[in-house]
Formats: sequence, structure tokens, C-alpha cells
Amino acid sequence: MKKDTQHKKFEKVLMTSENIENDNLQKLRSVFPQFVKDGQIDFDSLQAFFKKEGILSGEEKYGLSWAGKSNAFRAIRMPSTGTLTPQPDESKNWDTTENLFIEGDNLEVLKLLQKNYANPGKIKMIYIDPPYNTGKDFIYKDNYTQNVSDYYEQTGQSKDGIKLTSNPESNGRYHSDWLTMMYPRLFLAHNLLKDDGVIFVSIDDNEVTNLRMIMDELFGEENFVSQFVWSGGRKNDSKLVSVSHEYTVCYAKNIDYLKSNEIIWRQKKKGLDAIYKTYESLKKKYKNDYKKIEQELGNWFKGLPNTDPAKRHSHYSNVDEIGVYFAADISWPGGGGPKYEVLHPLTKKPCRVPARGWMFSSSQKMKEVILENKVHFGIDESQAPCIKAYLTDREYQVPYSVFYQDGRAATKRLRELMGGDYFEHPKDELVLKDFVEFITSKDNNDIILDFFAGSGTTAHAVMDLNAEDGGNRKFICVQLPEATDENSEAYKAGYKNIAEISKERIRRAGAKIDKGDTGFKAFTLASSNYRRWNTITGEDDEQKLIKQAKLFTEKPLVDGYTESNIVYEILLKEGFDLNSKIKEIKKDGIHCYQIIDGEKEMTITFAKKLTKDQIEGLELPKDTIFVCFDSALDDTTKVNIMRNLMVKVI
Repeated sequence: MKKDTQHKKFEKVLMTSENIENDNLQKLRSVFPQFVKDGQIDFDSLQAFFKKEGILSGEEKYGLSWAGKSNAFRAIRMPSTGTLTPQPDESKNWDTTENLFIEGDNLEVLKLLQKNYANPGKIKMIYIDPPYNTGKDFIYKDNYTQNVSDYYEQTGQSKDGIKLTSNPESNGRYHSDWLTMMYPRLFLAHNLLKDDGVIFVSIDDNEVTNLRMIMDELFGEENFVSQFVWSGGRKNDSKLVSVSHEYTVCYAKNIDYLKSNEIIWRQKKKGLDAIYKTYESLKKKYKNDYKKIEQELGNWFKGLPNTDPAKRHSHYSNVDEIGVYFAADISWPGGGGPKYEVLHPLTKKPCRVPARGWMFSSSQKMKEVILENKVHFGIDESQAPCIKAYLTDREYQVPYSVFYQDGRAATKRLRELMGGDYFEHPKDELVLKDFVEFITSKDNNDIILDFFAGSGTTAHAVMDLNAEDGGNRKFICVQLPEATDENSEAYKAGYKNIAEISKERIRRAGAKIDKGDTGFKAFTLASSNYRRWNTITGEDDEQKLIKQAKLFTEKPLVDGYTESNIVYEILLKEGFDLNSKIKEIKKDGIHCYQIIDGEKEMTITFAKKLTKDQIEGLELPKDTIFVCFDSALDDTTKVNIMRNLMVKVI
């Protein structure tokens, strides 16, 4: 028994991302243990059970299938061998920020994030703007045995970025290739969401039907929330129809969780700041002359163009000492309310009673509200009174599924921020800010993920909203280093790939906002620091194995490794947060890295030899994960230190 306990504590550090296949098997075992035997699914028992229950599908079933779906599943099952390498020089406020920007293939990155951000999920909101598959370029991985370095070589990554492959409509697998690209990414994204988490996916008519079907399959059609219609302005160059809209498909991780916890979504109405500013200006000018203020406020509303968001609230044209309000219906909802006498304050005569009765159940309650000056009376008793609905009390509304936002405005703002036209058709940070606002809380350190980051709009929206309401939301952005066209303005301005544009946009937006956390830690996807098993030619098989085994024992890491890079690879694959606190310690001749993530702690050393006294001299808390070279410990030291530490070796 003692030997088994020691064996459990003495492990190799993890060299790949989370094994999704094993993870899902454990989920099945927890619910249906009778169907998992010897680490494998017993399909005979499973089919027999569900056939008996009458819910086993036959040969004909509803669903979406395409050429390449098996490759999508293979992509999910294959763990990532890559790592995320820190790039402090590309970052902003590295030591204080908790935002992340990751450059690399999002499929690999999503796998690497699983260990820390999934089971349970930690992401509150995901927004992505994936390729719309309009015949232009996108790339997907179609060799699932290769590692990260092979993938970069295959996709033509140079120092300027990855060259994408085209997917023309003439391609016989035009839709299939897009589905094969999207499916594993959405599968992995689902794992990362919290129970109250939500995903938004922007798309157009070309793939919206297919997107809905794969999201129904992955998220469950019962978790579909809405399909927002985003109108972006008329196009007059179309021959048949001016298609001026696109969609944002929204699914909840668990809509029953939202309902049972009475979670509601509300967004702030637009144009309110302009109304408040005008009201304060008029109040300063006319003091307590509320009639004059009302008259001037009404004139101001009339002078606004119809496109101004404040125009929608022109009914808020009444004012009193409390503020701006509109005279709302004071009758009982649905009818059948009480009917009692209410005297007009000036004429002292009974006011006209609403047909549906008063909204307050008793005349005493009505008198209390009148004394609080919250009832609006007409010039005499012939007009039914109204309840004062103050703008400050009605700043939020249920989000509309159809909205207008001219796409040219976002392009113009980005051009002004960056000093040139470096990115086509950027998403609008004001729209995304709305999404973030009604999904997240300013006080909960909510994390927003965008793994098709593009120009960095999501990061911009998060920083902007935090500055506006004092929130502490965090973003994680992932962007492929897609090469810019050599004839483009972006390339000529020095931006060799899209990730460079995105990072610079975040830097500039943050400098302009200049409030809250406007920094980011930059990482790049890279090959693992662990040595790969390579074939040695010119010797027989036995000699090859002996030489490889010796090499792996003596030099388990690649030549020329950087300690900080390996520290981040270990903490990432062991499930520690990329924002973990890392402190260097030097004691008794040992140089260590102490990693703290909440209540989890890990200490890593690259010392060539270690003694029991040296390790005990570090005074590490009990059950701390201690990582070192296997060759640095003799058998006796291993046995002694494993009594108090969780030892893992490189």
C-alpha cells in the first residue's frame, strides 16, 4: 500500500493539453458507470439500455452530417503538444494586467486552455466573428497526427505570418471544409463556459443554417436564445436585393440554470447622456422654471435627426425637481382595478377615473404617492392623472433582437485610431459593448473570450465598458498570425500579420481610454520545450532505442531552452492560470520558481542535482507540487521528499 501511495505521488509532468476523450469518458462514467468497463465504453450494454427505454434512434435520424465530420472528431480527440510562450516585450503592463492576448491557431490554443478554464468552466461570455465562408480564405487542420511545428510549416508560416488557403465555391467540399473547421472549435468553446455563460457567433446568410445545426448539436437546441439581426446600412450596388444585414447567433451554456436562478438580461438605453446633459444645462439656465425647461427640452428633441438615439426617448419631455420623466399610464394592468375618488390638487374636483381602474389598490396608497409628488396631473380634473416615470429609473431595457448600427462608423473610428485603413470590415465595439454589458457583471471578474479576435474589437469593448462603469472584466483574445497582403496599407505600414494589428489596436485604445486595466499579457503558440522522439538513422532498432532513451533521460528538454518558457508550459499543462503569480526564490544554492494560483501552489527548479536537505530548506507547504529533473533526484531523496510533496519530474 505504501508503495502504491508513493507511485501515485511520483509522476511525470504533463506534456500535452487536456485529453478530451478521457475527460468525456469520465463524465459518462459518473452518470452511467454500468456502461464503462475497463476504461472503454460497453456499447452493447448502452444500446440495450436505451433501446429498452425506447429512446434509441434508428437508421433514420435528424441531424447534420457532412464529408469530414469524422475529421472534426479526430481534431477534438488529438491533444495539443504545443505551448504558449510569454512575450513580455509585445505586452502592455505585463506585471499588473490580467488580460491575455494569444497569437496562434485557435484550435491548439483552445485545447491548451482546457486544463485551467474547463470543468468547471470559467468563461462568462464568448464572442467570435469567424470566417463567413464567402469564397475567401480560411484554414483548418487536416492532419491530426502532426505537432505544432509541423502545422506551421504546412500552413506556410513565415516571419510575416501564416498564408491562408482559399476555399472557392467551386470546391466540392465548400461547406464541409467550413464545418470541419468550426465544429471542434465550438466543441472546445462549450467546455470553457460557466453554467450561466453565453456564446455569440456572428455570421451571414451563407452559413447561418449550418451554424445553427452544429450549435444545436453541440450546445443543445433547448439552449438557443436568439438570432440577432444586425442591420448595417443599405448597399445600392446590388442587382437584386440589398443584403444589408448579418446575424449574431446566441446560445446559453445552460438555459435552465438561467431560469432557475432568475437571471435576466438588460441593456442600457442609448442617448441618455445627451438628454441628461441638456437637462442640466437648461436647469442651470432656468432654475426652477420647469415649464420653460420642458418647452426648451421639447424643442431640443424636435431638432434632433431621426438617427440620433436620444430621439427615441423624446417622450421624456416633462421635468420637475426630481428630474426628467414622462407621464405614464396610471391604470390597473389588464383592467378590473379599484375605482375610488382622486381630487385634482388645483380644482379640488374628482379626476376622471381610468376605465381599467387605478394602478394602486387603495386610496391611501394613492395619497402617499401624490404626497411624494410622483403623480402628474393635467390642467384640470377632465384629464386622467398619470404616474411619473423618471428616466433615471428606466435606463435599462430588454435587449432587442433586431438593431441598426451602420458598419461604416466602426470602420471610420478604427481608421482614426490606427491612422490608416489597416483592417476591412471591423466589428463595432459599441455593439459588442452592449453584448458584454447585458451578459456580464462589473463586479465579478467576468472573463470574455474571443478566439477569432480580428482587429481586437472585443478587447476594445471590454476596456471601454470597464472604464464607463468601473468594472473589472477581463478579456482573452486569440488571433492567428494571418499574413497581410503585401499590397495592403497595413503591410506597407509595417503590420505583417493580423495579430500585429490587433495588438496595436488594443494598445492605442487602452491609451485613449486610460482607465482601469488596459494592458495585456502577450503569448504566442509554439512547439513544446520537451524533446521530441526522433528517428536516428544508421543503427539497428535496438541501438536507436537505447540512444533515444539515454538522450531523453539526460536531456529531456530541447537544446537552448529558456527557463521562463518552460515554467509557463508546465503551469499551463498542469492547470494553473496564465495570470498565476510567479516568484523567483534562491536558497541554499537552489534557484526556484514559485507559482501561486489561488490556493494551488507549485515550485519548479532546474537544478541538476538536489539533496533532501536542500529541498527541506525551501520550507514548502505540505502537498505543494514540486517539479524538477528526474535525474536530479536519487531514489532515497525521492522517497523522503514524497512524504510531504507532490513530486513531478521532467
